[in-house]
Amino acid sequence: MLILVLGKGKTGSLVAQVARERGHSVRALDIDDNLHASALTAPNLAGIDAVIDFTAPEAAIENMRAVLSGGGRIVVGTTGWYPRLEEMKALALKRGGALLYGTNFSLGVQKLFRLTAELAKLEGYTFSIDETHHTSKLDAPSGTALTLKEIILRVRPGIDVPVQSHRIGDAKGEHIVTAKSDHDTLELRHDAQSRRGFAMGAVRGAEWVAGRSGVWEFRDIFDQL
Repeated sequence: MLILVLGKGKTGSLVAQVARERGHSVRALDIDDNLHASALTAPNLAGIDAVIDFTAPEAAIENMRAVLSGGGRIVVGTTGWYPRLEEMKALALKRGGALLYGTNFSLGVQKLFRLTAELAKLEGYTFSIDETHHTSKLDAPSGTALTLKEIILRVRPGIDVPVQSHRIGDAKGEHIVTAKSDHDTLELRHDAQSRRGFAMGAVRGAEWVAGRSGVWEFRDIFDQL
């Protein structure tokens, strides 16, 4: 496969490394190399099997629009752009492209999502979420924390689920889901030791989406990887 990685930050660089380790050819563009998706022209996208985006919310929107308009396939690990999700879905379906998105591409976090759905079934408990990321992360709460809250609210609609966000140093990402009653406290915790888990999930997502058309959220397809 030929993969184009958008974003040469810590996660984007690791995505490129993992893709090469898995035998793929890789091209990479930093945000400055691709201002307003200027590098995502039809000639430059020719032969690209999948694009992986780890940039910033506004850049991701422009990148998705450029790739999907040409019927391309893109995996988006960037968060903070979800108010435009329906627009991007419609574009992918209209143009016959493929969009795979997710608030977190770590396979461990996917298990956390499922465990949270089970935890939320407990009667007589209140629920809260605590998340910690590096200081350069732009969105707060994190997309993962918002997904955890959404999962709880699907089981228990209308309850209050407070989310606390912390931005500390180079923290890779920690999420804690707490269920508390008058009698005990339960916690589900995922603490990323490195960004490699996110990178591996994104590359495996790109392998999966190549040759497909449609729109998927990562948590709905990760069992197929």
